[in-house]
Amino acid sequence: MQWEVVIGLENHVQLTTQSKIFSGSSIRFGAEPNTQASPVDLALPGVLPVLNRGAVERAIRFGLAVGGKIAPQSVFARKNYFYPDLPKGYQISQFEDPVVQGGTLSFAYEKDGKLETKTVNLTRAHLEEDAGKSLHEDYAGMSGIDLNRAGTPLLEIVSEPEMRSAAEAVAYAKAMHSLVVWLGVCDGNMQEGSFRCDVNVSVRPVGQKEFGTRCEIKNLNSFRFMEEAIHYEVRRQIELIEDGGRVVQATRLWDPDRKETRSMRTKEDAQDYRYFPDPDLPPLVIGQDWIERVKADMPELPGALRARFTGEYGLPDYDSLVLTSSKAMATYFEAVVAAAGKENAKAAANWMMGDVSSTLNREGVELDQSPVSAAQLALLLKRIADGTISNKAGKEVFAAMWEAKSDDAGLADTVIEQKGLKQISDTGALEAIVDEVLAANAKSVEQYRAGKEAAINALIGQAMKASKGKANPAQVTELLKKKLAG
Repeated sequence: MQWEVVIGLENHVQLTTQSKIFSGSSIRFGAEPNTQASPVDLALPGVLPVLNRGAVERAIRFGLAVGGKIAPQSVFARKNYFYPDLPKGYQISQFEDPVVQGGTLSFAYEKDGKLETKTVNLTRAHLEEDAGKSLHEDYAGMSGIDLNRAGTPLLEIVSEPEMRSAAEAVAYAKAMHSLVVWLGVCDGNMQEGSFRCDVNVSVRPVGQKEFGTRCEIKNLNSFRFMEEAIHYEVRRQIELIEDGGRVVQATRLWDPDRKETRSMRTKEDAQDYRYFPDPDLPPLVIGQDWIERVKADMPELPGALRARFTGEYGLPDYDSLVLTSSKAMATYFEAVVAAAGKENAKAAANWMMGDVSSTLNREGVELDQSPVSAAQLALLLKRIADGTISNKAGKEVFAAMWEAKSDDAGLADTVIEQKGLKQISDTGALEAIVDEVLAANAKSVEQYRAGKEAAINALIGQAMKASKGKANPAQVTELLKKKLAG
């Protein structure tokens, strides 16, 4: 039987406010346990929550970015469940009236060696508070509770179940991660739990309209873990059904050591949480004037930037897509082009997608930590463009610039001079080299004049060898053709 995979995602995005969503407690990461929990976070008698305006504005910003509807009035509800790390016995969330409704997210991914694009519809994005954290290590067989995270502001973003492979799901998650960081609503630090993914996975026979029974894999904080977890869960469900069993709706966890999902609890439905409006919080009213103020402060969005890169700089769609994969990448690229000139935009794109990205990956650093500044790379590109050095020598210069870790704006020129990498562009010097090569390679000359045009490559190689790689290849080729035609 042929099976179709159905995937939907829920992203828990920690918002970049300074304080919690309903109290003034700090959300700084890494503090000693229970040092950032106020009476409101601890749910002491008589306390009342007060909504953080900054959290609402970040939700509005996200809604505008995805083209969703910003609800003029939304309601906070109590989601009731009883865990040790949930001091109130309920979580303040939104159920029937979320702050953001609908919207779409478009992204690209590779499929069968080709770049595919896909648009996924969003169901909603709602504000809620995070729970605390249970600690199971170093407590002499007991568990501890840290309520520092309790009340941390989250935006939960729910997609429609429209993804059909692990590759699509991972590409969607990466695009969502990039967008919330781009907007400044989240710092995107997955190791610290700022961006977490819950993945709903089910399978059904190809052609069947009804969805299969889904299982939710909770709290994936790595794109690699997400991909592995989906592949495993899909195999598990298919094998279970083909062996005559049935999938039970459940919440599962990914075990990265054993490379498997395992059951955490039977999945609850909405009615199990007994949602009801929180009587301590009035409805959240968002007027059009508030939305317009947030819109005025919005950065240029990735989609608009892609269109501008393609139109203004003449870049291929693929280049524009890669260069707008993060705000840092797009900003760096524009800084390079501003210094090197629009005529070098394609070269800048090639270098950023090639040597710059590969070096960053190899060294394990982010672009904002690159020791080669945009201005330094721009000067290197100008020296390649004006024929001072070859593109091959440019790679050597870039590597030296990276190792130098200098803030000297003229570093490229310094390295070129120190390493003696300047190309020979003097016509008289090149003619002398070409004449020697032609005299010493009569056979290649004869072959070329007999119509074997590829023979000129051997002559170019000999000229480059004679010049110890310093001859300008374009000028050498032009001189050879001119003399061979004479």
